[in-house]
Amino acid sequence: MLRRGERLLVGGSILVIVLAGIAGMLVSPTPDLGDERLSTLLAGPAGAKGLAQTLRRLGITVEQRRRAYFDLPSDTARLRSASLLVFLDIERPTGRELESVRDYAVSGGRVFVAGLTGIETCFGYYSRRIRRGAQSDSSAIQSRGGLDLPRARRRLVRIPAESLAVANRQTVDDERCPPHFAARTDTLLRTTDGRPVALRLGFASGGEAILVADGGLLTNRALKETDAGLVVIPWIVDGRTRRVTVDEYHQGFGAGGSLPAASLAWLVGHPPGWAILQLVGVALVGLAVMAVRFGPARAGVERRRRSPLEHLEALAAGFEGAGGADTAVTLTVAGLRRRLGRADVLAPEARASWLAALELGLPTAAGRNAVRRLQRTLEQPGGPERALAAAQAVEDVWEELRPRTTRAAS
Repeated sequence: MLRRGERLLVGGSILVIVLAGIAGMLVSPTPDLGDERLSTLLAGPAGAKGLAQTLRRLGITVEQRRRAYFDLPSDTARLRSASLLVFLDIERPTGRELESVRDYAVSGGRVFVAGLTGIETCFGYYSRRIRRGAQSDSSAIQSRGGLDLPRARRRLVRIPAESLAVANRQTVDDERCPPHFAARTDTLLRTTDGRPVALRLGFASGGEAILVADGGLLTNRALKETDAGLVVIPWIVDGRTRRVTVDEYHQGFGAGGSLPAASLAWLVGHPPGWAILQLVGVALVGLAVMAVRFGPARAGVERRRRSPLEHLEALAAGFEGAGGADTAVTLTVAGLRRRLGRADVLAPEARASWLAALELGLPTAAGRNAVRRLQRTLEQPGGPERALAAAQAVEDVWEELRPRTTRAAS
């Protein structure tokens, strides 16, 4: 067992580690800080986790898809109820996936594309970086009502006819996507010099594609520090959308991996995980300290309980030593009467009558003889040995009165 000083040392160590873990959580930067992917799983400045949380608070179900889009035609019925496929500045998919997304929108589905993804070329547009002079630059965005919007770094440009002719001559194995033009085009957002930043394309089937040239409008930083959310989120939450399916597969978040590996990565890569590991280490050290005995083994102290007869003999010896033999005998008889359910104190004449009745009521000769010995002890004079004799007689009477089953069981 740990001494008091050892317990204080272990408790203090655990407290220091817990405080260090809490301080680490408060002051350490988020591990997503340097990740530039526009993913709804990342909480860094360039991530889009804030967009997903905002949609969920508005009652929209947000599904994060972690597989490719080769099976999109078979998922069409399920995704139509989801209403909107969202692609946020993803890595360029394969040509087959691009055509699947294009056909989904053309046949009546709805897609939302932000940034440079390759999907915009399937509808006759591509995202081009804004240039002013010899260097890349940005341009202010027109806003209604004096909204504070971030500057646009990219704009949408319609693919020229000569490029379309080249695209139509590509082989099947090429990664290009033959475009399908919209029946109507609405400009949702443009720069101050009139260049489009966001378009809504409508198709004859009722399908729709929203193209946003600059994915920076949907980052956590833009939604937090500017009014971009007031402009972009209504394009998604338009009264028809009940579910949003966000492509995370092409952000690098595939369906692979295992729960133990993810748990280990969280324990190693986050301050709360480090605190948990340290607490487990302290607990193991504490168990090791408690399990090891320091110094020689101490001899155990044997404690044996006295029997009822030994208690009576000790009580009688005490009264005998104090010179109170008559008092000891009287109290011993009163104790027997109390054990038999009679709590009143009898006069000497009534006590003799009660003992005579008790003798007649005993079923065994040993019990009756014990009552007679107790009567003689009360009536005959004597020295201190009368207290011990009365105690032994009372114990014999009690043993004869106890049920045999209880005596055998004990």
